[in-house]
Amino acid sequence: MSERYLTDLDPRRLDAVRELSALITQRYPNAALFVGPAEEDPAVTHITAMVDIDDPDEVADLVMDRMLQFQLDEDIPIYVIPIRTPERVAALRQQLNRPASIAPALPLLATLG
Repeated sequence: MSERYLTDLDPRRLDAVRELSALITQRYPNAALFVGPAEEDPAVTHITAMVDIDDPDEVADLVMDRMLQFQLDEDIPIYVIPIRTPERVAALRQQLNRPASIAPALPLLATLG
């Protein structure tokens, strides 16, 4: 987490960052969290969660309800962005680039006459 960014956050947003981060690290203790402003809108806070799992949507599912409460009910612009670790990305790319296995050739059938 960016200490400088965190020290500049208002208390409500800092509490939201801490709560969402705790939800993630309780389930995924090895998650790496990066907190900072959104590139397209610095008024929005992004928590990028790098987690070593096949499907990063699991992280989104874990925090979605609470994140939406912060956004809609408490007017705190905060988003969790789950991503795979570089190792998972490399393994996925390798798997996608592997040539498809070719089915064994079927014996030729005699033409019916």
